[in-house]
Amino acid sequence: MAAHVPVILSSSSVFPEPTSAAFEMAATVGYDGVEVMVWTDAVSQDAGALQGLSKHYDVPVLSVHAPCLLVTQRVWSPDPWVRLSRAAELAETLGAPTVVVHPPFSWQRDYARNFVPGLAKIQARHPDTTFAIENMFPVRMAGRNFVPYTPGWDPTEVGFDAYTLDLSHCAAARIDSLELADRMGSGLKHVHLGDGTGEGRDEHLVPGRGNQPCAELLGSLAGRGFRGSVALEVSTRKVTSREVREHDLRESLEFARRHLAAATTLA
Repeated sequence: MAAHVPVILSSSSVFPEPTSAAFEMAATVGYDGVEVMVWTDAVSQDAGALQGLSKHYDVPVLSVHAPCLLVTQRVWSPDPWVRLSRAAELAETLGAPTVVVHPPFSWQRDYARNFVPGLAKIQARHPDTTFAIENMFPVRMAGRNFVPYTPGWDPTEVGFDAYTLDLSHCAAARIDSLELADRMGSGLKHVHLGDGTGEGRDEHLVPGRGNQPCAELLGSLAGRGFRGSVALEVSTRKVTSREVREHDLRESLEFARRHLAAATTLA
């Protein structure tokens, strides 16, 4: 019998509302949990505040996204190793089994040079935590593409024990999500579900509104022996009201559960 795959809500999906709104929305709509995006919102950095929200709304934190974005380079510390260690400690305190990590930026030379052995050291300190490295994408500026990550945006080229597959990033990179999932193999531990049109930018559309094989990817998870969680990471920052945001997040949840259930039935 195929394992139940939790469908959780990334707190980035309620932006510009605060982290607390993600717990409220997850409870209202019926998500299985929350992925906390650690960013400039103080609540997202505070284990006690997050534990309080989790208990109040009866919604567990099932993954933590380390502060790897450009806008979070000074959250907790300017040192990326401190940020990654703090993210691991936060996940452990919250009982979240997964930490999502981006590949190093190209200008983080020391961090990039020591990323593999440094990550192994943090893993040794947190043996029950999965550090899932996320696929990224080239950035287009002034009519040219460049890769702001070292050694690249595709973590399978280095090889890690665990990966996060982000479908919106696959669209931005114009690659086949299913082929990347195949390359990740048994290391596929976490999914960021969002759609895209392949226009070369990161869109995080509601699944089904782009041209990515979101349904097919979800349908393939049971056969891949997937035991992680699927986090809805969609952009709702341009919606006109909270009602529209709730509608989009409800549609996303229904999409995910429908296609996961179909795969479970066939397995």
